Amino acid sequence: DYFTNANRELKKDNQQDYHLEYAMENNTHTIIEFTRELHTCDINDRSITESTVRVIWAYHQEDVGEAGPKYHDSNRGTKSLRLLNPEKTNMFSTATSYFDLVNQDVPVPNKGTTYWCQMFKIPVFQEKHHVIKVEPVIQRGHESLVHHILLYQCSSNFNDSVLDYGHECYHPNMPDAFLTCETVIFAWAIGGEGFSYPPHVGLSLGTPVDPHYVLLEVHYDNPTNKEGLIDSSGLRLFHTTDIRNYDAGVIEAGLWVSLFHTIPPGMPEFLSEGHCTLECLDEALEAEKPSGIHVFAVLLHAHLAGRGIKLRHFRKGEEMKLLAYDDDFDFNFQEFQYLKEEKTILPGDNLITECRYNTKDRALMTWRVVSTRPGQPALNQWTRPFYIISPRLYSNVINKLIPSLSLYCEIPMNNNLLTYPSGKAFFGFCLKDFFYAVFCVIHLPLQKIQFALSLIRECSATSWRFLWLQADEFHLDF
Repeated sequence: DYFTNANRELKKDNQQDYHLEYAMENNTHTIIEFTRELHTCDINDRSITESTVRVIWAYHQEDVGEAGPKYHDSNRGTKSLRLLNPEKTNMFSTATSYFDLVNQDVPVPNKGTTYWCQMFKIPVFQEKHHVIKVEPVIQRGHESLVHHILLYQCSSNFNDSVLDYGHECYHPNMPDAFLTCETVIFAWAIGGEGFSYPPHVGLSLGTPVDPHYVLLEVHYDNPTNKEGLIDSSGLRLFHTTDIRNYDAGVIEAGLWVSLFHTIPPGMPEFLSEGHCTLECLDEALEAEKPSGIHVFAVLLHAHLAGRGIKLRHFRKGEEMKLLAYDDDFDFNFQEFQYLKEEKTILPGDNLITECRYNTKDRALMTWRVVSTRPGQPALNQWTRPFYIISPRLYSNVINKLIPSLSLYCEIPMNNNLLTYPSGKAFFGFCLKDFFYAVFCVIHLPLQKIQFALSLIRECSATSWRFLWLQADEFHLDF
């Protein structure tokens, strides 16, 4: 049991908390099995929780002698793991049928972030099937390029002409058919592996209410703006006619990708919340599932500024046990958390997604524009957990979440920044070439109001884009 200090020196721990259980060595491998308490009360140990753990490993060709371990040279590495995530073994035969929803030769642009959308038709089944496992199909060498994949159910009122081509998502020229694809039925993110549904749940295919056409949305992360990238990645769905007890569904929760979600620069910690209110859950569940729905897995998803996520659950004003959390979120390791016990959500419950960000390495405001990298002033730092539930909900109303306003107001005056809380203030933005001036008109002394109004006039007189935002109003002037 060793620990390291700030100078990366290994020191033997006075409190030995690791216990050898088994060891084996042959000509090619050394296998060691050991145990340790989750919480050792040792200042030189880290507690093991359900959050992500960065495991650092290193070894030397020679055994440890009395002088201690020798330097490992290049025999080292690191891997993010969730040590307490319950392991799910494959519950089906390797002969299980499957089909692929995979892009073909997508030309990835030489820019930091691209969202690419392609519609697919689900195979026609003569009877109901259940998808029991979904695996990512990532082109070799593109493991860091493909950041996440979402699969949406689309309208069934199309013909196969919508399958002819893909297009950048959220683009003014994208096909109108893409706009009908609103309900997420599966999600995968970087670092995750295949997802197996529990033995009593499956994703339904083959009935009139099931998806006939789906939209595959792939987020490409190309921070070096590399040219000439061609990608063929997607998802593989394993299915069976051995129907399970419940149909699976997905609830999206978190923060809207909108101008209401802003994160100031230089912040070691900044909290945002997304609320799924009791009115929302009451409306969504009372009509379809008055006995509630059961959450059995969660995918916590955020971008580079994300440091921690908590899914809080309230019932009748009392906070219940966290649905899921990760206090050490890793952008490059986003896999499903299988819950040890299914959690029930009832009509009238509240869900709050609490997101913790760090922007110490950023000099500019972080906005909602779709990107992932620091150094770019307009960044999408959404936090969007996906709850995998049963039984399935057919209404999409539960996806209508209310974001809290996390606003940061500044008055640039004599090169000093005077910060004020926004509250329900009447405020505006001036944007040009990614530079910004943000100011609050309410809560300010008269001279600062006059200064803000002069800034408004200056802003309006230029080619800058000027936005007025009010509690119940959104208006753009160009």
